[in-house]
Amino acid sequence: MELDKKAIGNRINIERKNIGLTQEELAIKLGLNNKSSVSQYEKGDTLPGDDIKVQMCNLFNCSLDYLLCKSDVRNSENKVDFDADKLRIGLSTKDYENITDTQIKQIEELAKVILKDNLKDKDKK
Repeated sequence: MELDKKAIGNRINIERKNIGLTQEELAIKLGLNNKSSVSQYEKGDTLPGDDIKVQMCNLFNCSLDYLLCKSDVRNSENKVDFDADKLRIGLSTKDYENITDTQIKQIEELAKVILKDNLKDKDKK
């Protein structure tokens, strides 16, 4: 799927204005040497590199999917942060025989579902 540079440029323009920055100020915050880069992004002439996209998402407080116009949802409401190391407690190879990476991934995904349900339960109280 090809990205719509014009739509992304428009979204960058809107988000930059929402946080009250000029193109030059945004370029400085992003550490861009070429101040016209932001203008090129906003016109849809070029797309920012991945590292710049991530920085923009942090500045604009939005997801990458939102920035790239793949979603109109600014941030996932049910975002679950978890410490993968805590989920691995008891998943030592000396405690279990032949545990696979796939099984560890399945356990992590199950834990995410459980944590999301916990968040929903808290909201109901």
